[in-house]
Amino acid sequence: MTVPPPPQGQNPFAQQPTAPMGQQPGQPGVPPQQPYAPFPNQGGAPVPPPAPARRGGKKALRIVVLILVAIGLYGAKWYFGQSDAETTSVGACMHNDGTQSDPKLKTVDCSSSDSEFKVVEKFDNSSDDTKCESVSAATIYYIQTGGSHDVVLCLKETK
Repeated sequence: MTVPPPPQGQNPFAQQPTAPMGQQPGQPGVPPQQPYAPFPNQGGAPVPPPAPARRGGKKALRIVVLILVAIGLYGAKWYFGQSDAETTSVGACMHNDGTQSDPKLKTVDCSSSDSEFKVVEKFDNSSDDTKCESVSAATIYYIQTGGSHDVVLCLKETK
């Protein structure tokens, strides 16, 4: 077998590609073999499988639960923080659990022996102590400021 001379300007000692077993070199339609490409992990340690995709569902659920708990606590604080002066209505009876200088009015049943005052007029969102002067049935007034809102109660003594 004779090997043709290499083309002009090429290395005469370069190896010619070899054909797969059972085929002749230079046979048409047969691509030359590609060299082996090693895996990128050359250290020999096994490559762990990729971590499963984590969903943010648990984290989002925790955030939603925390928001709902915060809203619930705020609502409970507001509801239980309201005084009886804020929630009472005209015609209701009240009892002073505090003192004359630091009153703590509490709504009671009008037929109760604890009933001391009857609400004859109520002014929400006001702290004007002169409002009760125009209410003829009022003998005393109560003003509450701060908290959720201001209120003036015009009261009539029941005892």
